[in-house]
Amino acid sequence: MVRIINLPHRSDRRKGAIATLRNLGAEIDGRTIAFHDATRPDSPGGFPTIGTRGCFLSHLGALQAAKRAGVKSLLILEDDVAISRSEMAQLPVTLAALAREPWDVFYGGSPATRNASPLSVVAPDEELLLAHFIAFSQRAIDALVPYLEAILTREPGSPEGGPMHVDGAYSWFRAARPDLRAFAATPHIAHQQSSRTDIHALGASDTTTVLQPFLQVARTIKNAIRNRN
Repeated sequence: MVRIINLPHRSDRRKGAIATLRNLGAEIDGRTIAFHDATRPDSPGGFPTIGTRGCFLSHLGALQAAKRAGVKSLLILEDDVAISRSEMAQLPVTLAALAREPWDVFYGGSPATRNASPLSVVAPDEELLLAHFIAFSQRAIDALVPYLEAILTREPGSPEGGPMHVDGAYSWFRAARPDLRAFAATPHIAHQQSSRTDIHALGASDTTTVLQPFLQVARTIKNAIRNRN
């Protein structure tokens, strides 16, 4: 399942996300690939800013819906995600490599300093502040939802983990669950485009559950490249 977090009134970003997916040969179908209406709260509620809280609640809402649906995997995209021509060429290689791994958390973006290719292991205690292209296995979703819900019940600055940016919460979660395997795309296969924000201040088997909609996209891209050669 793929969910794109978007505030309904931000039609500019919605159009941009649709264009990005179409460039990959994917369409919003309202089921497998769909928008998730973002949350814009009235107050910070213990978070650093209203936007931080809104982003956290938006990610949590998408995860809660995925848990209820019992999906095998969830890819969360923020609506400012973009995929360049070079990233598009890297996409099928990275997804094919991911499909061969027992994975639980996958970051489509990664710092430039990471050297392994096309995937690098993210250590449980490594802080990785990226959430514009992030995927979770069913096992991770089942554990992550109650973990994030518990954060909402704590005071700011709690040593157990109080209200914080969602990408930070994902890092705290990985540290708390070292048994979950996390990977990052290296080089990255998506980036964030610059725009005004209202939220923040292929060779794989068809039976795999890894980002299934995007594996078909990867095959399409691979075939198109082969046909041009």
